Amino acid sequence: MTLVPVFTGSHLERAVSPERAVEAVRDAFVAYARGEWTMPPKVYVTNYPAGDFRAMPALGGGFAMLKWINSFPGNPALGLPTVSGLVLLSDAESGQLRAVFDAASVTALRTGAAAVLAAEVLGRSDARSAAVIGAGVNGQAVARTFVARGRDVVLWDIDEARALAAAEALGATVAPSLAEALASDIVVTVTPGHEVLLAEGTLSSGQHVSLMGADGPGKAEAAGAELARCRLFCDDWEQASHGGEFAHAVEAGLVGREAVTQLGDVLTGAAGGRSSDDEITAFDSTGLAIQDLAIAIAAFEQAGELADLGRLEL
Repeated sequence: MTLVPVFTGSHLERAVSPERAVEAVRDAFVAYARGEWTMPPKVYVTNYPAGDFRAMPALGGGFAMLKWINSFPGNPALGLPTVSGLVLLSDAESGQLRAVFDAASVTALRTGAAAVLAAEVLGRSDARSAAVIGAGVNGQAVARTFVARGRDVVLWDIDEARALAAAEALGATVAPSLAEALASDIVVTVTPGHEVLLAEGTLSSGQHVSLMGADGPGKAEAAGAELARCRLFCDDWEQASHGGEFAHAVEAGLVGREAVTQLGDVLTGAAGGRSSDDEITAFDSTGLAIQDLAIAIAAFEQAGELADLGRLEL
């Protein structure tokens, strides 16, 4: 008989701080860029217009992981979460299951970490103001990570009450308007991706934007012409060009592979990041299995400190 720990959202929150999440995700980007961690392509199982399922495997750090997660935008009207699923962590040498995690909570941690990491690496060194557009679960995770890193942040959401509640809980403030939020030095968009927020000419010289919402076919938070004005970065070119923010611009011929740099290559020094204070930088995050693996490993390392963990009998 084997007892496998089960990490709920509250367990993950205690096991992995926002600062630890940034560190873990940074290390994962570097390991992937160096070929030390591997990640087969994400698989979509679609049931549109209701939603979709995603299978995301990865191998690294002595572990193998499978994330089985879904996204059903209409669920809140039914009293159900938009995103749910599981992350399974196995020993890479024996194949034995080591832990089970709430996938939505893993996603929130790594989303916050990736957005802030990209902003810190690609934003201007003197960037001061930061805004998060979208105050849902993942948007709150981004804001929480900014606050933990010592940066003041404003929130904006189409649902003002949700923005106010999130700001009060996180120690942030609410932006007076969407336009003022979009004028911040650093902007992170965490919306469902069904409507373009950044029309051509929205961003100004020196800004950085982390685009976190468009994680599947047909989604976009920025117009293709606006992306063409930016110095472009992504988490993974294959995902970004086929199912991420850049997909529509690639299809229209506005963005090509030569114009996009992967963040891991910047972190390893294989490629350059921002080259001037005047550049507008944009980071397309589609969400990588290696990031989920990094968060799962970081949490598993703290299993002994969480006395109230549930156990799955195998």
